[in-house]
Formats: sequence, structure tokens, C-alpha cells
Amino acid sequence: MTDPFDGFDINDPDLPKAIRTAAFTSGGYPYDEKLDNDDYDTQMYALQKQLVLHQAHMAKAGTRTLIVFEGRDAAGKGGTIKRFLENLNPRFNIIAALPKPNDRERTQWYFQRYVDWLPAAGEMVLFDRSWYNRAGVEPVMGFCTPEQSEHFLEEAPEFEKRLTRDGIILFKFWLSIGREMQLKRFHDRRHDPLKTWKLSPVDLEALSKWDAYSEARDRMLRHTDSKHAPWTVFRANDKKRLRLNAIRTMLHGVDYAGKDEDEIGKIDRKIVLTAEEFLGLEGE
Repeated sequence: MTDPFDGFDINDPDLPKAIRTAAFTSGGYPYDEKLDNDDYDTQMYALQKQLVLHQAHMAKAGTRTLIVFEGRDAAGKGGTIKRFLENLNPRFNIIAALPKPNDRERTQWYFQRYVDWLPAAGEMVLFDRSWYNRAGVEPVMGFCTPEQSEHFLEEAPEFEKRLTRDGIILFKFWLSIGREMQLKRFHDRRHDPLKTWKLSPVDLEALSKWDAYSEARDRMLRHTDSKHAPWTVFRANDKKRLRLNAIRTMLHGVDYAGKDEDEIGKIDRKIVLTAEEFLGLEGE
């Protein structure tokens, strides 16, 4: 099979036709076209009304909701988080996007700096990358030792068990895109002056490490998918379908006054998978 990275030059303003043509259906994506804009707007409006009702419930009941967003660079984490929050009160619905640890934080217990961002009563916190850096980008890029990554994979399920036992409602979302789609999105960022800030040196170095990231992802899913904190995997080549189904998955997973199952709608099982389903498909 031809490697789409062969001959790809991110600095060339012309994206190769082979990548552009294959991007949307890459990685086994089950749709040939993007979701219609009007259909998307109608569904999103209904879901955001439900999110407002959930916010009111959190404030009254003092519940704590935590959503972890993970995935390859350019998978759509930030855009999905934005749609979760665009009509909610930012005082109680919080983005946690932590920079790389400073010298002091590197000497702490690995989970320590994330604990400060856990939700209090009435809050929802959305992690744009999380403690799972130690299962993905850190071992692949050499930012931690193999022993540190192995230790993390043993500790993470226990850490999350303590969160859920204390009453935190925890969702873990992995966003999966095909390789050609990632190349296309990186290329878009490189040549759009409004998006260049999204492209980091680590992103560029990761271009040639697709297989290493795939192996790290699969290992992470196998070791940290649990009954108390399962992973949900989203095929994310179409950002619109991704955003709708991520919100839908969260809303179906919580109880709140005024919950309307019909308004929330059905989860699209063509693109929303359990970790076990995803790993089985990837192995085919």
C-alpha cells in the first residue's frame, strides 16, 4: 500500500490530489460526503438546548462532570469542545488545556497538576488533552521513559476509579482520523494565516510517526478501558458528525431535569465505537 506521506511537502501550497481525494474516507470512514449544513444546524441547536438544561441541573444538584478529549493532532478536539461550551456559562463549564509541565511540576506525582483542574460541585471540565499525554505523545516523542509510560498505564485506571467512586461523572473520548485527513488538515493549517498558530514543531515532527502513534493508542486503549471509565472512540473525519455525536454521547450518559431523548437523537454507531469494537476493526 502506498504511504500518503511519500512525497508530501507541507510547505508546498498545492496539496497532492491523491491526498485531497482520499482524505474524507481515509481510515475506513463510512460516509462519502459531509453532513448537510442545514441538518447539522438543526441538530446542534436541539443538542445545545439540552446542554443548557444539563447546566441548570448541575447547578441545582451539585454534580461534577469531567470529559477527557484525546486523539491525534488535528483530530478536532478543540472545535468539538467549542461547540459544547459556546452557549454555556464559562464560570462553571471550563476548558483545561495545560501547557507542558514546568521544572517544578516535572518533580511532582504525575497526576498532581491535573487534580487541580478536577470539577467542583456544579461544574463541567473538558480536558483538551489530559494525563493521557503519558500514553501517547510523551513516549512516542521521547519525552518520558518506557518505564514511566508503563507505570502510567498501570496507575491510570486506579486514578480514574477514585474519581468515579467520589462521584465524578467521567467520559473519555478518543477522536480518530485517517492519515490522509490528518495530512490535509496539517496542510490547511500551514497555508491559512488564521490557523498557522495551531501547527507546532511537535506536530511537524509527528508527521513521520503515524505508526508509532497508532501502536501507542492501541496499547493505551487496551490498558485503560475499564467498566468504571470506558473509552468512546469517534471516527472524526467529518467534524460535524463528530461534534453532534460527542455531545449526544455525553447527554445520553447523564440524568437531568427536562431530558428529551428524542431531541438528543440517536448515536450514530457507524462512527461511535467502544474501544473493543475499534480495536477489532483496526485489526482487520
